[in-house]
Amino acid sequence: IASPTSSLASAIASKTKTKKKHFVSQKVKLFRASDPLLSVLMWGVNHSINELSHIQIPVMLMPDDFKANSKIKVDNHLFNKENMPSHFKFKEYCPLVFRNLRERFAIDDQEYQNSLTRSAPIPSDAQGRSGARFHTSYNKKYVIKIITSEDVAEMHNILKKYHQYIVECHGNTLLPQFLGMYRLTVDGDETYMIVTRNVFSHRLPVHKKYDLKGSTVAREASDKEKTKELPTYKDNDFINDGQKIYMDEESKKVFLEKLKNDVEFLAQLKLMDYSLLVGLHDVEQGEQEQPEEESEDNDAGEEEGTESDGGVTGSPPDSPSNTLDSNKPLGPGEFDTNVDVYAIRSNENAPKKEVYFMAIIDILTPYDAKKKAAHAAKTVKHGAGAEISTVNPEQYSKRFYDFITTILS
Repeated sequence: IASPTSSLASAIASKTKTKKKHFVSQKVKLFRASDPLLSVLMWGVNHSINELSHIQIPVMLMPDDFKANSKIKVDNHLFNKENMPSHFKFKEYCPLVFRNLRERFAIDDQEYQNSLTRSAPIPSDAQGRSGARFHTSYNKKYVIKIITSEDVAEMHNILKKYHQYIVECHGNTLLPQFLGMYRLTVDGDETYMIVTRNVFSHRLPVHKKYDLKGSTVAREASDKEKTKELPTYKDNDFINDGQKIYMDEESKKVFLEKLKNDVEFLAQLKLMDYSLLVGLHDVEQGEQEQPEEESEDNDAGEEEGTESDGGVTGSPPDSPSNTLDSNKPLGPGEFDTNVDVYAIRSNENAPKKEVYFMAIIDILTPYDAKKKAAHAAKTVKHGAGAEISTVNPEQYSKRFYDFITTILS
């Protein structure tokens, strides 16, 4: 029997040979983005999901699936030229594994495809660690992050254990939900991208955000950061703002259990330097900003209707992403728990009504020689007892967990 991987490879090889067929169906969708890289991403995700829809879902994933990839090279001078480069390559890593992860996170492939291809992703002004560039899908449900080849290698390193962990916890985790990983080659330049579920809501705006590591050395937002529309504040800012997260007992219990399991898992993988991303939505403030948002939401709805009539597959009416929206409009501070999986309401006694979005981000830093050297240097500079962020993974996870328990009220 052909293994899923070889059938995937042959399915893709046969498609790649008959490129012409490709461009005929392509007329339905024009991948218009100001950045050719985004056009290629949109084209590639569209192609990949269409390919995967012809490949049977295996009963179980095989070791080879964690090493597999699919590649397509496009050379076509006439194709969609005003938007697309005429030569590019698109590679998807471990397609069957990521399809399986999407399923475990209850994300419909059609919905994923539409979110990333119906309209160009939007650049975000939030710079990640080491200046990583982010985009969100046009409907704000997914985050597309440019990563390094080292991140890709680390992802391959942990993918099997990560997948197993997601299976065991039934997708109930604060870890990033990794949904797809790609390499795009345009003009000989290779760019790596990873897609995750957005920690923040696609409809409730975040009014303040923090990146917390449980370390207090040099952990405050820079003056430059503070000039941004939505600055990323850090541990010392959180403490100095007298900020607290007000949760009811049940939510707190569930949250801390997830947190404990997640950080223990990260320590086992010898990963560190991750953060808890916290977004605060102020319900009252959100309500005052509401009127213009209402009309935007309706527009999006109409557009979706007309799009799907136009032959672009919309998500089926009974898919989880549509159930809540169609039944009743969401009121101020309300959210669909199927979509905003990281959202938690503030408890009754909170000083103001808020919704918190909290998840662990940036988990791909292994504790390697570089980190050990940084730790030695920082210990010399700040003294052995200082709360610096480069400590070994065991210490890091414990300190991180302990700090987070102190900010919950």
